[in-house]
Amino acid sequence: MQVSSLNEVKIYSLSAGRSLPEWLSDRKKRALQKKDVDIRRRIELIQDFEMPTVSTKIKVSRDGQYIMAVGTYKPRVRCFDTYQLSQKFERCLDSEVVTFEILSDDYSKIVFLQCGRFVEFHSQHGHYYKTRIPKFGRDFSYHYPSCDLYFVGASSEVYRLNLEQGRFLNSLQTEASESNVCDINPVHFLFAMGTAEGKVECWDPRTRNRVGLLDCALSSVTADTEIEGLPSISALKFDGALNMAVGTSTGQILLYDLRSSNPLIVKDHHYGLPIKSIQFQHQLDLIISADSRIIKMWNKDTGKIFTSMEPEHDINDVCLYPNSGMLMTANEAPKMNIYYIPVLGPAPKWCSFLDNLTEELEENPESTVYDDYKFVTRKDLENLGLAHLIGSSLLRAYMHGFFMDIRLYHKAKMMANPFAYEEYRREKIRQKIEETRAQRVQLKKLPKVNKELALKLIEEEGEEQQFSKKRKQKNLPSLLKDDRFKVMFENPDFQVDEQSEEFRLLNPLVSKISEKRKRKLKILEELEAQGQEEEEEPEGKASDAESSESSDDEKGWVEEVRKQRKLLRQEEKLKRQERLKEDQQTLLKPQFFEIKEGEEFRSFKDSAKKQKLMKKTLEDRLKLEEKLGTLNVSDTTVGSKQATFKLKKSEQQRKQQEAEKRHRQERKTLRRSASHLKSRRGRGRLFH
Repeated sequence: MQVSSLNEVKIYSLSAGRSLPEWLSDRKKRALQKKDVDIRRRIELIQDFEMPTVSTKIKVSRDGQYIMAVGTYKPRVRCFDTYQLSQKFERCLDSEVVTFEILSDDYSKIVFLQCGRFVEFHSQHGHYYKTRIPKFGRDFSYHYPSCDLYFVGASSEVYRLNLEQGRFLNSLQTEASESNVCDINPVHFLFAMGTAEGKVECWDPRTRNRVGLLDCALSSVTADTEIEGLPSISALKFDGALNMAVGTSTGQILLYDLRSSNPLIVKDHHYGLPIKSIQFQHQLDLIISADSRIIKMWNKDTGKIFTSMEPEHDINDVCLYPNSGMLMTANEAPKMNIYYIPVLGPAPKWCSFLDNLTEELEENPESTVYDDYKFVTRKDLENLGLAHLIGSSLLRAYMHGFFMDIRLYHKAKMMANPFAYEEYRREKIRQKIEETRAQRVQLKKLPKVNKELALKLIEEEGEEQQFSKKRKQKNLPSLLKDDRFKVMFENPDFQVDEQSEEFRLLNPLVSKISEKRKRKLKILEELEAQGQEEEEEPEGKASDAESSESSDDEKGWVEEVRKQRKLLRQEEKLKRQERLKEDQQTLLKPQFFEIKEGEEFRSFKDSAKKQKLMKKTLEDRLKLEEKLGTLNVSDTTVGSKQATFKLKKSEQQRKQQEAEKRHRQERKTLRRSASHLKSRRGRGRLFH
């Protein structure tokens, strides 16, 4: 029997464990039970409570004695007698059963709706009658006052079959193209059907008229829900005269009061799977809703989750045993699950021993369902080299990580770190030795870390204990014994550095405060001895004297702090001098730098200027270049800015330009001198 707990609600899985094959002889079964501990410890509440392949529907008779289930393959129905804790009978059918209904208090009258449009009636002895409906059926309900069966399915009509007259009556014409589910209120017998368009139509069987229409598809869309496509109605259940719960194909449950068209509460499963079953638990005001993956129990007034269950296989149907805490499920697996939740109610009378068993288990808690699994995060999987297993059946996603088998985890850890077990073993041995040492006579030993601080605390505690004994007060807890400060005396990282600047500046103040505290304790002891009150001043000592003494103390520790500061400055000066000596002693090695092609080295100052220029912002550089004349910024007619840059020239180009400039100036001077000579010669001829 497996035990799981969610929200402090214990869930006992009574069908956990391996089942023995039917073809084994009793002798071999007994031999297996002797050898295998799991088989010996399992609880087989009802013998052979399973189907050959898959179970689709499960129901309990009104008297609570019989549990009936249908499944495949081959299509069959099995009836289990709870008083005998075994199977009563099994009947094979011609086609698979869509759903069935127990009309009597026991198993004597049963109706089966089958896949091939057949409706089959069974009595106590077996098959009784078989008929057919015009279209494929999906669900039906029985109206007790008129003995009518209402069939809904792949049609807009609701077919009525009267069992008293033995004939079909006029069908109800609806606005829906198809209908999925239906139910009849047990108090006022209102007939409701859920359509493929996401609506619920309510009909009065007495007048055969529609009396109400609910648009559940529109109401199921809230701000938090993400819906793909139009939600259709997949589950429907009445609770009392006024409440009705509706489940959609997109995973929402809507709780309605029949007097209002708006839902009281909308609950989302967050899996996007169709709701398969809705049950009401009246003792705790819970709604039990299930899709193919999870069963959720939540409060119908607040919507708060009570607990939930995730079976190993997909769920087809859920059945709550009346007035008890037992829950049964039909699954996509041969075995049908039985759960017992003591919080919901007591065990049924035919298995009342479960109460005693669960009480013993609570007194002696054993391993829960998660003890055989290890919770690992994605980072743990990457460290173990098992990240490739994400998405496989070996890992089960849960919250922010995964559950994996503890044996697989240990194997992977051994391969990743082969010496982990040896380290763990050494640590355990050390812990055991320390535990044995703790049982011996303890001597007062100072811790390895912060010995001075521990000694100071011990002395202060001793003084305070003596004073509290005299005044009959309770002792304050010790810092050395407090778990919150335990690491401060164990971890070397918390060692107080007495040579640090902070400690040396604070130490005078701390020492003065401790001295003042000791003096105060002495004064209080004297007052107690003289029988005076604590508030009164000691005789022969005025308050002025006290204030003068406190001012003297302040002067004393201020001078001490100044002295420490002076020492710190001297030490810093000595350190700087030592560093300078070391720098002078070290020989400077020449460093070689490579100059880029096309550049010419002038001095280190130019490179420093370039580095400073590169550190400046683009705006500062543009302003500098504009001042130097290498950049010209002007406004255009369109309204934009135009920037013109002058590229810097290399040293060789600059020299060439200077030579050309000198050459041009020389030519100009030559031309001027030649023209001057010509003019002088012309003047001489004229004079002659």
